[in-house]
Amino acid sequence: MRLRHIEIFQAILQAGTISGAARLLKVSQPNVSRVLNHAEQQLEFALFERGAQGMVATREGRRLIPEVQELYIHLKAIGSLTEQMRRNRVQTVRLGAAHAFSQMVVAPTMVEFHKQEARVDLELVTEHFSTLCQNILQDQLDFVLVFCQQVPAALLAEPLLQAYMVAVLPKNSPQNGPVSLEWLCSNNLLMMQQQDPLGQVLHRALRAKGLTPMSSVYIKPTR
Repeated sequence: MRLRHIEIFQAILQAGTISGAARLLKVSQPNVSRVLNHAEQQLEFALFERGAQGMVATREGRRLIPEVQELYIHLKAIGSLTEQMRRNRVQTVRLGAAHAFSQMVVAPTMVEFHKQEARVDLELVTEHFSTLCQNILQDQLDFVLVFCQQVPAALLAEPLLQAYMVAVLPKNSPQNGPVSLEWLCSNNLLMMQQQDPLGQVLHRALRAKGLTPMSSVYIKPTR
């Protein structure tokens, strides 16, 4: 007997009729009759006798009742267990981020998020941009947070935040307030490398204004 046969057998025992079994299982009456007929054809003996008072188990059917009911109890226990697992399961989200960004922003945010969503585990991977993209393509990460890089065509990028780039000056600097790119170029601006994400933004802004920094010192920010 298949599990569907056993389910129909148990429902008919419980309800006493084909129509009652159909209501218990929330299926049509012909569906119950069809499954019962299929079970009896495979077994080569009848499971029920059809009478005016409903369905009565045959001698063969009565011999099956203890085993079927024991199995049915186990099936219900499995159903209850899987439902409990579904409700209490812990979801894991795999997040990637650039080094500096992950330390300053992502890690503290993850701590606060986990206080509110204890059923969600967050896994943080810090890597360079190219490695993060490769990890997504290999299904090792769910998504990444990076600075405005051009992503491969196989990936989808969505801007989440725009912000101003700021200049960091010595505390005793004579400048009071915002400074211009022109002033920075004339006062030993330390340049970021062009292959750096933020460096690309800075170099684009300089080219747009036709500016060339006096300093030839380039730095590589930690990512």
